[in-house]
Amino acid sequence: MTAAIHEHETPYQPVFVGDRRKELDALFPLYPTKMACILPALWMVQEDRGWVSDAAMAEVAQVLELTAAYVKGVVTFYTMYNQHPVGKYLIQVCTTTPCNICGAEDVVSAFMEHTGCTDLGITSADGRFTIIEVECLGACGFATPVMINEDVVESVTAARVPAILAGLK
Repeated sequence: MTAAIHEHETPYQPVFVGDRRKELDALFPLYPTKMACILPALWMVQEDRGWVSDAAMAEVAQVLELTAAYVKGVVTFYTMYNQHPVGKYLIQVCTTTPCNICGAEDVVSAFMEHTGCTDLGITSADGRFTIIEVECLGACGFATPVMINEDVVESVTAARVPAILAGLK
């Protein structure tokens, strides 16, 4: 694989080398085909880099013997993969109908106000926060749920947002 240049003009460093490659290779016997390892491979990329760049998609394609177009199709289908750099804290607010009835839009507005984010999906100037709306976090009984990186916070209201943010280091 040739070194690709991404948006930041730095040479692409492969993810699947050394221990990370061994970790991926250890998954192959657990799946019927290499192609079936695509979701875990993409997750490894995101764990390491925080997002899945076009160059990383090309690397996954090469390692799993797939086309880059196939990998891109998977990345763009699943909302769990970030397709651009995100802040230290990725804040996902559920805004489906049940959560909207319980004030999800106010929660989104409070996060925007208290983080300095200027728009959904745009990282704050200090690089700490990216806020996005999501369709469902599967916690409808605790509206409005918010996922901050890997942690779900239940029953979030606009009034709770400053305290939640204060707890992030």
